[in-house]
Amino acid sequence: MSDTGEDVLEHWNRAIEQMNETMTKSVEQNMETQAKFMESWADTMEQSMPDEEMMTESFEAYNRAYSVWMNAADEMFERTVDAAEGEDVSITEFRDIWLRTANEAFKEVMGTSAFAAATGDVVETMMEIQQQTEEISQETLAQLGLPTREEVDEVAQRLVELERRQHRVEEKLDRIIEQLE
Repeated sequence: MSDTGEDVLEHWNRAIEQMNETMTKSVEQNMETQAKFMESWADTMEQSMPDEEMMTESFEAYNRAYSVWMNAADEMFERTVDAAEGEDVSITEFRDIWLRTANEAFKEVMGTSAFAAATGDVVETMMEIQQQTEEISQETLAQLGLPTREEVDEVAQRLVELERRQHRVEEKLDRIIEQLE
């Protein structure tokens, strides 16, 4: 075989090897992303067990999201083949495919009533924690002999009322002075 033939074969082998590596990485990333997505979804479902209708809706949404991921994997494979065949494929195109896919997949799941219920549960829990933290903070301030928010608010209200009274007294004094002059 001539040097030119060996060069072409070597180039072809490198291109195929690179395509295989890229495809393997893409499949691994796809599987990792799906696994993370599924874990997150399972955690959400575990926290608030939905009724049968919500479960059905959730599974349908997951199936649609899975379909979105599979379409992205197909698109990645096609673009990888295009790159192996010599087409100029930008790495940002691969990133854009995954970003677009993530958005589409998450929209599928986030639009379900089960996700809304789980989100509501999380917000409710966070509000309870915030209230407890506020109560502990106020108790700590009181124990340290520092003014609490309630006490500062009371002082502020009294100050505003004193300013109103002072303003009324000043107006009355101005009227009395006018009449005396």
